[in-house]
Amino acid sequence: MAILDQVLSGLLGGGSPLTGVLTNMLSPRSDAGASGQGAGQAMGGGLGGLLAAFQQAGLDHVAQSWVGTGPNQPVSPEQLQSVFGHSQVQGMANQAGMAPHDFLSQLSQHLPRAVDHLTPDGRLPDEGTASV
Repeated sequence: MAILDQVLSGLLGGGSPLTGVLTNMLSPRSDAGASGQGAGQAMGGGLGGLLAAFQQAGLDHVAQSWVGTGPNQPVSPEQLQSVFGHSQVQGMANQAGMAPHDFLSQLSQHLPRAVDHLTPDGRLPDEGTASV
């Protein structure tokens, strides 16, 4: 996960409470997605799982703008709430040590940039390279 850690540290600065949450969200894990669909894929499902969760929430165009080479579309805290759902937002906010509203506000600022930096060529990296 060295590349992911470097990207997130560069974007967020050292010690940000979002670093751990974003690392979990963007890192592919073999046990991720056990629920099979929805926001459950987003946590630990890597970029593919995150994009699938946005697609299921009807926000595929927003997330795809972060992957593509054009400008990043913004995402609101309310849109993130619809992607992840109440219980997952609560869990991620607890992990970050933040109130859910503050967490969603911060995530809406940093998630587009993190995905953009992880997809510099406008496409998803191979799973092996995203987690090295």
